[in-house]
Amino acid sequence: MGRRIDYYDDPNAPKANSLVPSVNVVVTNEHGEILMIRRTDNDNWALPGGAIDLGESVAQAAIRETKEETGIDCEITGLVGIYSDPKHVIHYTSNDEVRQEFSILLTARPTGGTPQTSDESREVRWIPPTEATDRQMDRSMQLRIGHYLADPERPVIT
Repeated sequence: MGRRIDYYDDPNAPKANSLVPSVNVVVTNEHGEILMIRRTDNDNWALPGGAIDLGESVAQAAIRETKEETGIDCEITGLVGIYSDPKHVIHYTSNDEVRQEFSILLTARPTGGTPQTSDESREVRWIPPTEATDRQMDRSMQLRIGHYLADPERPVIT
């Protein structure tokens, strides 16, 4: 598996050569804990998520990606924000793709399943919200979680 390298406002970052709509999901349990994964491609902590496939809706992609990466089934409950900052690019070394950020951040509640790892997640955990941004993660993920924690009812568009 190739690596994923995130760049933000970095003059040495490679130039974007694609734009792929993606989704991330803030799944919270009855204790208010946030479902997070430790990624296999860069060892950073993140919210579950990924690319939206042709033929599926944003909500369908969010539910599918959450299940694939965490083993948890969920129901979408809201919108945190839309992130499209062209200063944020993601380099996938396996195919030399460099994506401009375009991600939709949703909220969800778990409806079943058991936390389990996958090819994309080396750890899956429910994290208290006070600890969610204390882990090693990309700046963009920290920003998204911060927006959720600050005001989950007011969508952010960047």
